[in-house]
Amino acid sequence: MDKRLNDLKYIFGPVPSRRLGRSLGVDLVPYKTCTFDCVYCDLGRTTHKTVSRQSYVPPEEIQGELELYLSVLDKKPDYITLSGSGEPTLNTDIGETIRRIKEITFTPIAVLTNSSLLSLNEVRMDLSEADVVLPSLDAITPASFEYINRPHQSLKIEEIISGLIQFRKEYRGQIWLEVVFCRGINDDKEEIERLKGVIERIQPDRVQLNTPVRPPAEDFAFPLTLGQLEEIRKTLGDKAEIISEFAAPLGEEFNSVKDTEILNLIKRRPCTTEDISKALGLRIDEVVKHLDHLTKTGAIRYRMYEHRCYYENVATD
Repeated sequence: MDKRLNDLKYIFGPVPSRRLGRSLGVDLVPYKTCTFDCVYCDLGRTTHKTVSRQSYVPPEEIQGELELYLSVLDKKPDYITLSGSGEPTLNTDIGETIRRIKEITFTPIAVLTNSSLLSLNEVRMDLSEADVVLPSLDAITPASFEYINRPHQSLKIEEIISGLIQFRKEYRGQIWLEVVFCRGINDDKEEIERLKGVIERIQPDRVQLNTPVRPPAEDFAFPLTLGQLEEIRKTLGDKAEIISEFAAPLGEEFNSVKDTEILNLIKRRPCTTEDISKALGLRIDEVVKHLDHLTKTGAIRYRMYEHRCYYENVATD
């Protein structure tokens, strides 16, 4: 393995994505720099809540790291995903970054966003060359929005919805709208009926229903059952789909991995043994050995959530 990979600052993965397959991530903002502080976020609570856009990461550095990483991968990722540890549209260079990535690879580019800044014309322009944009919309009423997303005080749900509608009018790529449901917070019939009406105005290509599957920022962010999600799917119509757990054949050697690569995955979000195995093409027994070593050294820890064991980074501050 090329030792230079250990020095990468902005590229991580490939990681298993329930929506995008094997996704090579690009981190565009510092850890937990976000416009929201969602109760279900598997990265923990937001430490820097802001709506101020800045040039956080030089696009040329991302381009250089990505060229290096792609040159050593045995298997091309399904997507290059601009996401990471916060809200990527806070980076004023996201548009330039997309253009630079397209100069070096034909791999489609996806952008994950919480939709909070789509009311800004410059943000919509920045995302115009992405192949897929995956915005989220978890609530329609102001009360539910404030409770589940805990937004920056300047953000209003009405403006966010208007931004999504306008983005659909301007954007030629695919829009896959995600809705994360938490039990007792945004899953009542009235909220869902209002959501259905707004979705009809936004006209996304897909509506992807989600619920917390990793340990959330707040213990009260309980997941829905599959049956509950299925009832919501029926209400929302043909475009709605339940996001299933990532599944891929094991045994393929995706790339050579050391403890640093596993840490690189875990520091982004909690992972199960199976998550790591699928992302890195390692046998389960190999992953277990690495995790045992990292746990003993104090680099990671584990906790149970919904009867599954998740490993998380200790140094997240």
